[in-house]
Amino acid sequence: MLYWMSRDQRVSDNWALLHAQKIAFSKKAPLAVVFCLVPDFLGATIRHYGFMLKGLEEAEKALERKGIPFFVLKGDPAARIGSFVKKHSVSSVVTDFDPLKIKRKWKKSLAGKINVPFYEVDAHNIVPCWVASGKQEYGAYTIRGKINGRLGEYLEGFPPLKKHPHRWKGGKPGTDWKKLIAALEVDRSVKEVPRVVPGEAAAKRKLRKFLEKGLGGFDGERNDPNLEGQSGLSPYLHFGQISAQRAALEVKKSGASRKNKEAFLEELIVRRELSDNFCFYNRHYDSFRGFPEWAKKTLNEHGADKREYLYTRGELEKAKTHDDLWNAAQTEMVKTGRMHGYMRMYWAKKVLEWTRSAAAAQKICIYLNDRYELDGRDPNGYAGIAWSIGGVHDRAWNERKVFGKIRFMSYNGCRSKFDVKAYIDKVKNEKSG
Repeated sequence: MLYWMSRDQRVSDNWALLHAQKIAFSKKAPLAVVFCLVPDFLGATIRHYGFMLKGLEEAEKALERKGIPFFVLKGDPAARIGSFVKKHSVSSVVTDFDPLKIKRKWKKSLAGKINVPFYEVDAHNIVPCWVASGKQEYGAYTIRGKINGRLGEYLEGFPPLKKHPHRWKGGKPGTDWKKLIAALEVDRSVKEVPRVVPGEAAAKRKLRKFLEKGLGGFDGERNDPNLEGQSGLSPYLHFGQISAQRAALEVKKSGASRKNKEAFLEELIVRRELSDNFCFYNRHYDSFRGFPEWAKKTLNEHGADKREYLYTRGELEKAKTHDDLWNAAQTEMVKTGRMHGYMRMYWAKKVLEWTRSAAAAQKICIYLNDRYELDGRDPNGYAGIAWSIGGVHDRAWNERKVFGKIRFMSYNGCRSKFDVKAYIDKVKNEKSG
């Protein structure tokens, strides 16, 4: 029995791994876990690979304590895992769910290469993506009831992963993690972020800290980038080093007010699972073609509008604009691997305002987000950029130059929400990493 670990890189609270062990027990078969390391994945840098591999090293040790070997393969996942299945006479394969096109392509290819049962388990969402809805939803208001109506069925405690009694035959050499990281042929100019410690243990510590110090003021503080009002769980959720379901269970039983709990769970569950819905059902989630028709129409109508400022991708990447607030947001992302959620919206909308087309703006935002954000290449990122630039999950607003009917955000609007100068000064004084 084989579990192909991909999106959910943890040992505890992992429905895909639990399902694989359940099948293995029913067949009295050994169980192994494989992870296929792709040399180049959507522009990921050493910042992302380093965080991921250090988390996987921790997962390997946890699996060994359960009597389950962990293998790192390198290359095309469908080919490498297909060969592994044949070599070791694997009887079944379980993998976790990922809505991105490239992951779905690999899984479809693998399913065609092997002559054994192949299962996909949504261990990332609380309500499985295909259960929550069978189509792309218009917005949070159309999916909220569908998800919340199933939480009683799906938001339950996890059984423990058991010590596996059936021994894997054929041996298993230990992974040389230092050698693996050193051999990576990836961009190393975007440095790792030492202050964000990877792995399951660190993710659980981050959750405990948020429950103790952040959740109590979440509803009132989450949109102020000067405050530590957000959970900081995003990179751990992206790499699957913590389960959103575990976070939801801990939040629900906490002593925080109902208002703060509901505000956080709306983001953790409804908004996050809406992003998966968008990427799963819209194959153009990362292009202009994926925008709703009303948004494409209004953006095309205003495509020739004169822009007051025009910047190249290189100028934007180096934070060389006239807008000190935007420059601070871009600088924060480059330095620390994160950008506050409210600033991400402003950041993307200004790129739309300062480039020649919405399609170009979207490409630049995806490039910058995926290059510097620790949680890059994620459905939340694709959906957030599509919301900011292309009206996805939003409605038409009052028409204006360049934006058409896309929602507008301004510098003065930010000033009415938080202390802009304090944020800019904070970023200036922040150390890289």
